Amino acid sequence: MKFYDRTKELETLRSILSSIKTSSSSASKMTVITGRRRVGKTKLILEAFGENMLYLFIARKEEKLLCEEFSYLIRNKLNNKIIGKITAFKDLFEYLMILSEEKALTVVIDEFQEFYNINPSVYSDMQNIWDNYKNKSKMNLILSGSIYSLMKKIFENSKEPLFGRADKKIYLKPFDVDILKKIIIENNKSANKIDILSFYMFTGGMAKYVELFVDNGALTYSKMLDLILEENSIFIEEGKDLLIEEFGKEYATYFSILSLIASSKTSRSEIESILEKNIGGYLDRLENEYSIIKKIKPAFSKEGGRIQKYVIEDNFLNFWFRFIYGYKSAVEIGNLKYVQNIIDRDFATYAGKFLEKYFIEKLKLSQEFSYIGSYWEKGNKNEIDIVAVNGIDKKILLAEVKLNPKKININKLKEKAEKLTEKFKDCNFEYKGFSLEDL
Repeated sequence: MKFYDRTKELETLRSILSSIKTSSSSASKMTVITGRRRVGKTKLILEAFGENMLYLFIARKEEKLLCEEFSYLIRNKLNNKIIGKITAFKDLFEYLMILSEEKALTVVIDEFQEFYNINPSVYSDMQNIWDNYKNKSKMNLILSGSIYSLMKKIFENSKEPLFGRADKKIYLKPFDVDILKKIIIENNKSANKIDILSFYMFTGGMAKYVELFVDNGALTYSKMLDLILEENSIFIEEGKDLLIEEFGKEYATYFSILSLIASSKTSRSEIESILEKNIGGYLDRLENEYSIIKKIKPAFSKEGGRIQKYVIEDNFLNFWFRFIYGYKSAVEIGNLKYVQNIIDRDFATYAGKFLEKYFIEKLKLSQEFSYIGSYWEKGNKNEIDIVAVNGIDKKILLAEVKLNPKKININKLKEKAEKLTEKFKDCNFEYKGFSLEDL
C-alpha cells in the first residue's frame, strides 16, 4: 500500500532535521512519537528519513545482546569502527552523541518504553549524557513508543529523568474519515456505502489494519470479515497482544469491563451490578492512564453532573471486545463461522453507533463548530444522536442518524429537543437526518 496522509507530521520531522543540519551552532533535538500500536509510527519515520537514519529497535532481551546487535548496525550503517565491546546502552548512546559532534546524525529508538523491562536506569543515564552533549552535538534523536501509559510516564511525569527533555512531541492519530474514504475508493472503485462504513468500523483508521485490508484486496464488507476471521488471522489475538502488557496481572478485570462497554453496558452502575465489584479505579485508569475509554456526558449538562456513559474510543478494540472476546468460547474451539453469523445478525444495530461516530468526525473536520456531542436526559430519555454548537453564530445543529434514511423522523427529533429549544431561545436550531446515503 502506498503512503497516505501524515503531511503535518512529516513536515515537522523534516524541518527539525533541516534545522539541525543548517544551524551554524550545534544543537541536538529530541522528538517523542507516541500512539497506539498499529497506528503507523514506524512507517511515518521511514517515510520521513528513509535510509538516512540509524534505526534501533528495543526488543525485550539482555542489554548486552542489544548492544551487540546495535554495534553491528553502527559498523555497517555508519561505517564506524567501535573499539572494544560495548555491553551497556549508556556507553553506546554516549558513543553516538560524540559521533554526532562531527556530523548531523538521525538516531531512531523504537519501542523506547521497553527499557523499563530491560534496565530502567537507562533513562537516567541517557538524561545525563543528553544534557552533557546536546549543545555541542548535532543529533536528531527520535524516541518512539507504543505503550501509551509508559511513554506518558517517561516524558510527562516530573519525577522521571527525561521529563522536560523532549523538544517536540507527536501523538500519532488514526487516519480520519476523509482519508479512509479516499483510500478505499482509490483501491476499490466499486466500493459501496456499507463497504466504506465497514472499513471505518473495522480499522478505526489504524494504518496497519488499513494496509492489511488493502494489500489483501479485502475492501468489501464480506471480504473484510473473511480476513478478520480466517484461521490464524492476526486479528483474533490482537486485543490480547495490544493490551495484556498494558494491564499486567489485572488484565482479566479490565477485559471484562471493556467487553461490557462494547456490549452497550455503558454506565458504571450497570457494569458494577454485573461484575459485583467496585470499578471506579479501573475506569479512571482506563480513561486517564491508558486512554482507551472516554467519559461521555450529555450536551449542556452541568459541571459535576452524574449522568454519564463510557465508550471505547478505538473502533477495532470495540469490535474485538464485542465479538472476538465476547464470543471467546466459540473462538477457542475454532468455530469462527459461528462468530461471523453473530456479526452478520447484529450488524445493523452495531453499525448504527459507528455511523453516528462517522458523522461526528465529519462535522469536526468541517471546523464549523465549537462543541460536538450527544444529548440525552435521565433514564436515557429524549436521546439525540448529534448536537453541534456554533457559539459565534448562535446556531445549534441537532441530527438523527439511521442506517436507513426512511427511519429518520424529523418531527420526532423536534419533540425530543423541546427542553433544549426552551433553554436556548436566542439560538437558531437546525434539524437534520444523516444516513448511509450521506456517506
